[in-house]
Amino acid sequence: MSPKPPDILRKSHRHSERKERATEKEDLRAQAAAAADDIAVSHRYTGACRCGALGYNYTTALSPADWPVHACECSFCQRHGTLSTSDPAGAVEISVNDAAALERYRFGLATADFLLCKRCGDYVAATIETSRGARAIINLKLLQDYPPDLPPPKSVSYEDEIRADRIRRRAAQWTPIHTD
Repeated sequence: MSPKPPDILRKSHRHSERKERATEKEDLRAQAAAAADDIAVSHRYTGACRCGALGYNYTTALSPADWPVHACECSFCQRHGTLSTSDPAGAVEISVNDAAALERYRFGLATADFLLCKRCGDYVAATIETSRGARAIINLKLLQDYPPDLPPPKSVSYEDEIRADRIRRRAAQWTPIHTD
């Protein structure tokens, strides 16, 4: 067999380049569509203390009916009437609109900072630094638009946890903190 003339080789090569570019464009379009779907199914919820000095933006793909809602039995949460939730696949942004109003409180095993407003006394969220990054759990009672379809709270007690287990649980179950 004799080799193809050079102009045919160039045409064939250009054709395969066009096919590759078209395939790459299709892949990019598919990736963009998948990213848009992810954004479309995520919802953002805003919460703040009564005076607005502290707050959060909670982003999750879970519908409120699927949120894990906890009523912790510790004295701190009981006194604040806290209901909390988190989503390890979501994100939370903590906003401090007045730094002078931020009180970080630690108690018990001192593994997390509980964020309180010095002005109005509201408990906003708890945060922890872990090997997997910063994590948080939010106080649902401070949501601006409280979802009507939340499941009933599950009563939980962590009183028998040791320090290492508590940190591990929080790293795995709490929401990653998003920072700019």
